[in-house]
Amino acid sequence: MKILLVHTYYQLRGGEDNVFEQEIKLLSQGHNVITKSYKNFPGLKGALQFFCSIWNYKVFRSLYKEILEIKPDIVHIHNWHYAIGPIAIRASKKAKVPVIITLHNYRLLCPSATLLIGDKLFLDSLNQNFPWKAIFKKAYRNSIIQTFWLAFIIWFHKKIGTWNQVSCYITLTPFAKQLYIDSNFNVDAQKLQVKPNFVERPNLNPVPRQEYFLFIGRLYEEKGINVLLKAFQNSPYELHIAGDGNMKEEVLAACNSRIKYIGNLNKEQVLQAMQQCTALIFPSIWYEGMPMTMLEAFSMGTPVITSNLGAMSSIVQHLNNGLHFEVNDASSLCDQIEYWSNLSSDKKLKFQENALISYMNLYAPEKNLTMLEDIYQQSILSK
Repeated sequence: MKILLVHTYYQLRGGEDNVFEQEIKLLSQGHNVITKSYKNFPGLKGALQFFCSIWNYKVFRSLYKEILEIKPDIVHIHNWHYAIGPIAIRASKKAKVPVIITLHNYRLLCPSATLLIGDKLFLDSLNQNFPWKAIFKKAYRNSIIQTFWLAFIIWFHKKIGTWNQVSCYITLTPFAKQLYIDSNFNVDAQKLQVKPNFVERPNLNPVPRQEYFLFIGRLYEEKGINVLLKAFQNSPYELHIAGDGNMKEEVLAACNSRIKYIGNLNKEQVLQAMQQCTALIFPSIWYEGMPMTMLEAFSMGTPVITSNLGAMSSIVQHLNNGLHFEVNDASSLCDQIEYWSNLSSDKKLKFQENALISYMNLYAPEKNLTMLEDIYQQSILSK
């Protein structure tokens, strides 16, 4: 199969960029993969990119020409915002090649892309024809003008039918799929398919589990840092915190004999910490997309104690491969930490086995390749 993968790189590298590169490597094992990537720029050049993204004819011409030349069986777009724009869909459609889009976030539902404004969930855009509330709340880059323009781009392409020209949308979790179905996105539900991200399982030497809990991630409010620190403030249990962000000072101030900040770890150190800890704590207060940290934990056979919210509820099955607690509720988190700590070694081992089974069944590269190939084949056959 000949596959054209298209992506816009963010100014600051993020998870979507990693997934794009992972899928290039994965698909290249058995297919002819061609890539077309763009870059979002800062400053005046970036402002011009953003303004033109409503109808970037330059991108349309170059992409359409390339599609005609290479004759791919499928075009798969990861991030269209903002250097490419939605017009890439029309270039593929004009060339009569099925186009797939991975929905890494909720941008097509709300300009915020996260359904979070400040530290509060913001769901008002889901059923509005035009997201005026998000605009006045400056949901995108804390700017009314930029939020309006992004909202207008999405609305305009909805009105002219661009989003309906996509053959298949890949959502990362069943929760995300249902959110799009229940919203005003107005695309045929059959076009929404669930395919999670994946991680490779490293070959590490086994080490004995220790009794500490682990948080790894960005130290930002939406990641639930406040509830995490509050839950462990007077707890007899040990917590290790790894990562960086604007709440690092609050984390350092909370450190004591039980709460330890272990810095910003590299990939190998992250996996080693996951392999050693008793459980990963994931207290995020927003819906998330597909938290790779949780998949990495499962690949290490590490159960996850997480907020019962959004994607996290889909990934973690309560009392199977982890535990749920009520979102932003330190008391509920304390209860689950206590419950976990009082389990027998045999019961903890069963959780660990289930976490690894979840990884093997859903988040291993081999499974992901099969899912992607099935989605591509269905889109080609229904062209």
